[in-house]
Amino acid sequence: MNPIIITMGDPTGVGPEIIIKALLDGGFDDLVHPLLIAGDPGVLMRAAHLFVPSAELLSEQPDRYRLSLGQRELTIHALSQLKTSTLSYGQPDNDCGAAMANYVNWAADQCISSQAAALVTCPINKAAINTAGVNFPGHTELLADRCGTDKVVMMLAGKKLRVCLVTTHLALSQVPEILTTEEILATIRIVDAALRQQFQLTRPRLAVLALNPHAGEEGLFGDEEKRLITPAIAAAHNEGINASGPHSADTLFHFAVQGDYDAVICMYHDQGLIPLKLLHFEDGVNVTLGLPIVRTSVDHGTAYGLAGTGQASAKSLIAALKMAEQMSA
Repeated sequence: MNPIIITMGDPTGVGPEIIIKALLDGGFDDLVHPLLIAGDPGVLMRAAHLFVPSAELLSEQPDRYRLSLGQRELTIHALSQLKTSTLSYGQPDNDCGAAMANYVNWAADQCISSQAAALVTCPINKAAINTAGVNFPGHTELLADRCGTDKVVMMLAGKKLRVCLVTTHLALSQVPEILTTEEILATIRIVDAALRQQFQLTRPRLAVLALNPHAGEEGLFGDEEKRLITPAIAAAHNEGINASGPHSADTLFHFAVQGDYDAVICMYHDQGLIPLKLLHFEDGVNVTLGLPIVRTSVDHGTAYGLAGTGQASAKSLIAALKMAEQMSA
């Protein structure tokens, strides 16, 4: 059976240690697929020593290592050999930035070639990968390029709520300029298809949010609802998609968490992520919809303030793994 690959993320962030912590907490025990870590064996060994001082690193092939922690172990595909003695937590250098990108690109290629079942990513430092010459705002855009996909959708999900973003990482002032009926409709289509195909929902119930307060208040607060969002919803209806709106964001989430909707289509980043993280700060999962591969991620950053302490929570990583396995099925 093909493995699920976890990319280690920033070598100076919490990624390595939450992988170890999830292993020790039994978070990988119920997985059907085998697990493979794409990363740096020395960095993972350093993380393992935070929890198990007797951990051992064994070389099995030129690029494969086994990290033994008593009764549990990890298989590592070595894509970097960084000098841990020169690494400081929270201070990634150019080599770290290049390594982060290499982990993701290699793992994506394994999934594209059907050598892996799914990809789960630990957090990276966006500035570091850009400094290393990898010019993407983050994982989502890098993976879309690697997979040759023009349009993807960022979904953040927990047991109570799924939010999907029309626009992602850009200034709030740019959102009205970027929004188009075509982009909104494309997002609705991708979410509907993914929920049908990868989450086994027969006819997903999609709530499409307004951009402005009170859904524009009949144009008093803006006309994007009438001009852009309503036509997208109408077009989706014509394609048999069960989408409704535009809904006022200040009330819709109350009904979404009660189970009235399967996903909420949000116009911009914080419109969706504030309620999502309020409910699922520790166990939220970032999912990239529209790729030809399964990709999930932890819903948090590198957490430099916790790096090296062993205190970072592994709950989001465990949830991301379980969702990746569900989707790949």
